[in-house]
Amino acid sequence: MSQATKLRRDIASNKLVVAPGAYDAMTAKLVEKAGFGTVYMTGGGTAASLFGFPDYGLTTMTEMCDNAGRIASAVNVPVIADADTGFGNELNVVRTVRAYEQRGVAALHIEDQIIPKRCGHFEGKEIVPIEEFVSKIKTAVAARQNPDTVIIARTDALAVTGFEDAVRRMNACIAVGADVAFLEATQTLEQMTQVPRLINAPCMLNIPPSGGKSPRVDLQQAEDMGYRIVIVPGLLSRHVLVCCQEVLQELYETRAYPKSAKEPVSMQAFADCMDGSQWDQWRTKL
Repeated sequence: MSQATKLRRDIASNKLVVAPGAYDAMTAKLVEKAGFGTVYMTGGGTAASLFGFPDYGLTTMTEMCDNAGRIASAVNVPVIADADTGFGNELNVVRTVRAYEQRGVAALHIEDQIIPKRCGHFEGKEIVPIEEFVSKIKTAVAARQNPDTVIIARTDALAVTGFEDAVRRMNACIAVGADVAFLEATQTLEQMTQVPRLINAPCMLNIPPSGGKSPRVDLQQAEDMGYRIVIVPGLLSRHVLVCCQEVLQELYETRAYPKSAKEPVSMQAFADCMDGSQWDQWRTKL
């Protein structure tokens, strides 16, 4: 069974699909080892970890796709990946879908912002006409070579043209074959609750870190609302940032190993988190 098939079956089941955000192979492994059955490749985390860029749509298709491939190859669970706007017009969307598939990604989402896009929880977003967006999604559905690859349509229209237009865009994308709807950055609990009721497909919810546009809900609340997938993109990247800032500042100021830092894992434990014992088994066979 392919990872795409597994994800599709998970979405169809009664169990909520929860995908914490990973920005590299190490964090993807940690997500899997924590017991989660799905990994989400965060676009913002990818831009920050690879290049030190903000989430302003500065990464290319190849850069995003290659990172998705490294993440997918590091775990044995489905990977949902951010594919921004599809990186161009319909021709670019064809290449994007097939390149992501070739790297083992189970699902990808394409959005309706202009190029370059911005984080869905930033101000100043602009969107393309609905006809252009729907055409891209229709192309993505037709371009996939594995029929089980999950195509997720994401709209950022709520902040630009309002809630009703965002719902209209999602249903239009579902009508041309999108598998999942992702109405980003709902601003109230009422809007969040209405999305799964108004859209004729499984819906995905983003639970952002502090400072996001959406109200903070827990996983049970999201499931009770009717969402089938929950992503938590900034969970690891934001916590890693805070931890690193704290220990580096203390090291700089005290010139001694930080006392405030949690005791780090041993070198062997760190290696084991990266499946060191499996590599040791290979070494003994040589």
